[in-house]
Amino acid sequence: MPHTLPELPYAYDALEAAIDARTMEIHHAKHHQAYIDKLNAALEGHEELAAKPIEALLGNLDSVPEAIRTLVRNNGGGHYNHSLFWQVMGPESGVPEGELGSAIDSVFGGLEGFRSSFTEAALGQFGSGWAFLAFSQGKLVICSTLNQDSPLTRGDVPLLALDVWEHAYYLRYQNRRAEYIAQWFSVVNWGAVGKKFNEACA
Repeated sequence: MPHTLPELPYAYDALEAAIDARTMEIHHAKHHQAYIDKLNAALEGHEELAAKPIEALLGNLDSVPEAIRTLVRNNGGGHYNHSLFWQVMGPESGVPEGELGSAIDSVFGGLEGFRSSFTEAALGQFGSGWAFLAFSQGKLVICSTLNQDSPLTRGDVPLLALDVWEHAYYLRYQNRRAEYIAQWFSVVNWGAVGKKFNEACA
């Protein structure tokens, strides 16, 4: 079954506090759709692989034929990363609570410590890529990846993703990545992140 574009859990203009509606529309309907189209094209004729969830494909790239492995890595990563990005944002942000809140306090010394470390990772990503909060070997870690690479490929579970490709913020922020990152924290859906953390810990 072909991979499909997930619907957003909110309207394009719902995140205006941080991301303008036009950017959201282009990013979701054009950029994300293009990754899906290229992924499906790469998987044509590979029915068994095409039937696998994207997490399974990225988590075991060695099972993908070498001839299409880079296409699956790049476009499958683009599909997965964007799907996570949409899920962990929302018009109501809140704060980390429960087990996630306790873990952030323990590892980063609180929310502000996390924000500082996460911002450093996002700003330090040279060129296009992502910053992630992930669950790795039983603990929270912050990492960044190039292009559309995902922590899934090294066995980690991504919980929170921030797109720092210029197309994610250029219409409003131009080259001001730091401003985009600072505003983005206001639309992080910590409830969704907490649910993913609980699932990863189970």
